[in-house]
Amino acid sequence: MVREALKAHGGSEVKTMGDGFMASFSSATKALECAIAMQRAFAEHNESAEEPIKVRVGLNAGEPIAEDDDLFGTAVNLAARICAHAEAGQILAPIVVRELAAGKQFMFADLGETELRGFEDPVRLYEVRWREAG
Repeated sequence: MVREALKAHGGSEVKTMGDGFMASFSSATKALECAIAMQRAFAEHNESAEEPIKVRVGLNAGEPIAEDDDLFGTAVNLAARICAHAEAGQILAPIVVRELAAGKQFMFADLGETELRGFEDPVRLYEVRWREAG
C-alpha cells in the first residue's frame, strides 16, 4: 500500500528500515497528498482486516545530504523524530511543511511546540487532518 501511494503521488522510496519507509518528494504538496492517501488506504484496509495495520507518518521539508542513493542530515533526522512522535493514524508535519502547502486546501491542527530528542529548539508541529468529515 505504501509503494502504491508513493508511485501514485510521485514519491521516491529511499530505503526501508524495519517496517518503516523513507521517501522523498519534489514538493510538500505531493508528500502531503501521499501521506493522506496512505492513511486512507490503511483505514479502508482496516475496516475488514482481522489485524489492523496502524501507520504513523512524519513529514519534513529541507535540503538533505544525498549520497549513494541515500539521504542524510538534519532535515532527515527531524523527519524521523517527527514520525516517532506521531501516534498511530497520525500525520505530523513541522511549520515549514504547513507554510509550503499554504493555500492548497490541506487542514492542519496546531499541536504547539514539542521538544524532540537531538534538537536544541522546540519544534512547532501540526497534525494533518485526513479523515473525511462526517
